[in-house]
Amino acid sequence: MSASGEQRIARRFASLRQQGRGGLVTFVTAGDPDLGTSMDLLRRLPAAGADLIELGMPFSDPMADGPAIQASSLRALRAGQTMRRTLGMVAAFRQADLETPIVLMGYYNPIWAYGVTAFVADARKAGVDGLIIVDLPPEEAEELYAPAAASGLDLIFLAAPTTDDSRLPRVLACARGFLYYVSITGVTGTRSADAVEIDAALARIRRHTDLPVAVGFGIRTPEQAAEVARTADAAVVGSALVSEVARHLDASGAPDASLVDSVTGLVASLARGVRTAARVARG
Repeated sequence: MSASGEQRIARRFASLRQQGRGGLVTFVTAGDPDLGTSMDLLRRLPAAGADLIELGMPFSDPMADGPAIQASSLRALRAGQTMRRTLGMVAAFRQADLETPIVLMGYYNPIWAYGVTAFVADARKAGVDGLIIVDLPPEEAEELYAPAAASGLDLIFLAAPTTDDSRLPRVLACARGFLYYVSITGVTGTRSADAVEIDAALARIRRHTDLPVAVGFGIRTPEQAAEVARTADAAVVGSALVSEVARHLDASGAPDASLVDSVTGLVASLARGVRTAARVARG
């Protein structure tokens, strides 16, 4: 790993602050709908406007995800996606891009099956910058947190509307890179959060931490992304992108020729929304 790979997440958020804008974090599932198409899409995300990339690790029981991301995970598994292939995608991406942060997002079971020590070492070697493990709360994260921290991988934790002031310090004690604020209760892609509620939650969180805060769940349109980016450090969009992938599959699940262009076109429109959002000064 080149020295330029160190602290990519911190550097990217510092750059966004210097630019005076929020960022766009895009989520796609590794291997969806097949390895070749997924790799083409991954490579094109930065030029389309993605500031950070969350790459989903396919899992057979993605309990925190809504129907769209569940379906994308199952498509990838049916196409033969494995953890080694996912890490291989990151390594291939890094041959041309040493700057865009990549965060692997998913569930602990595939990491445990791979072997925690081996996974952390291989992820870092491939060029992964951080991990979001949605079913691993801070109280149960030590087995992964210690080797990840030692290798320089940021372990990114989730906060939600139900994370009160007594719970939040426990979450933040382990958080690195940024905090992912889940703006709604429930699963991904099912409804949208209220902007006033998000603003209030961000103000409360920032009383406890200087970490960047990315807001996700329920953001599907450029207008929604822009609204979130007015106050958050980044807006996260996932279900809308994997739904766009699904719209370009035939009855057998094969992609049409316009899939990558269509998804990256949606990313470009989301990025324009984020980049033109009028920032609200922090109090």
